[in-house]
Amino acid sequence: MGRMLYELGRLDEKTRLANERGSNKAGKSSFSWAWSLDGTVEERERGITMDIALQSMSTPHRHITILDAPGHKDFIPNMISGASQADCALLVVDAATGEFEAGFDRGGQTREHVLLVRSLGVSQVVVAVNKLDQVQWSKSRYDEICDFLRPFLVQSGFHPSKTKFAPVAAMQGVNLVTLNGEAAQELRQWYDGPTLADYLDQLEPPARDIYAPLRIPISNVFKGSSSGVAVSGRLCGGVVQVGERLRVLPGDETAAVKMIEVKDESVPWAAAGMNVTLYLTSIDPVHLNIGNVLCPPTNLVPLATTFTARIIVFDIQIPITSGASIELFHHSRDVPATVSNLIATLDRTSGNITKKKPRVLTKGTSAEIQITLRTQSLSGPSVARPIPLESFSVNKDMGRILLRRGGETIGAGIVLEIFG
Repeated sequence: MGRMLYELGRLDEKTRLANERGSNKAGKSSFSWAWSLDGTVEERERGITMDIALQSMSTPHRHITILDAPGHKDFIPNMISGASQADCALLVVDAATGEFEAGFDRGGQTREHVLLVRSLGVSQVVVAVNKLDQVQWSKSRYDEICDFLRPFLVQSGFHPSKTKFAPVAAMQGVNLVTLNGEAAQELRQWYDGPTLADYLDQLEPPARDIYAPLRIPISNVFKGSSSGVAVSGRLCGGVVQVGERLRVLPGDETAAVKMIEVKDESVPWAAAGMNVTLYLTSIDPVHLNIGNVLCPPTNLVPLATTFTARIIVFDIQIPITSGASIELFHHSRDVPATVSNLIATLDRTSGNITKKKPRVLTKGTSAEIQITLRTQSLSGPSVARPIPLESFSVNKDMGRILLRRGGETIGAGIVLEIFG
């Protein structure tokens, strides 16, 4: 991604040289391109992405916001927070022998990431098969990886027409933006298709619901440059304008929108689908937390402690039983919860009930279940704090959930009905 930004003129030479010097000094010279997105000291020292980095770039027909998500197992919650804001996925796989297989075997991250982004409503994926220079530009290796991924992507729910593949070698900048130059000579012998930038330029922007009530789940809170506090997130419906008052849920607080930034530029308004930074005034920063939702005071987002959901169970070893403890993920928030009732198993294609009150849910099952939030503190009152949710039929972006247990994702689904 760093190399791509450089090729498209989004990363200047001065910064590139500084990153190169810094990464050489740290003994991680091959990471210099990653540094344009991995900005924190810890990310640079460990050589892995840990948080979501935001960047933007322009191709001839598209303005694209990049959410660079971590691939490492330990940072899946951050990855989910990024993927829940995305419209399309760019999956980068390593063509080096053994590396692709490691990501793809059971428990591998390539597998989990594909399932996660699909569950979060992303329907288009571009696969960049990277590091082809390490396998001598082998066409057979590229074909092998594509043949492996195609059926898996279909099985995960991606339509073949919305799945594109591009062979690249990012360190050399081959086939990211152009196929010219000496480095691309060997690839040109067997590939003359679109470049990665061409594929990104052809992505279909989804329909945005600007008439829906405004919903902004907060994905980050930071101190504003001048005064006040700033929050960032993506609009899941509606329009926001400078000067508007917004309610923060959960809680009784309201805030005024002093300024709106999109791609580092100040704008008078923003609409559904945009990633924004809002500078808020007349609110104590104490009341703004990651996972809170901003909405109009006249049309509040519902708060839920118990709700029903339709889920699909992933490839799990231990079945899900009634009373099972899980972690519930919704946008940038994760909370402890319990599967309080198994209502029915459903036919995956028609959605008809196949069995009422099943005893367990095994892998690959589609089911309707009831989920109840658990208390988060060991001391104090034992009342679970409600979270802002909406049923999928009302707002698709606000109605998707993921379930995890013991560090692995066990299911994903949509909110059907909220019971308070």
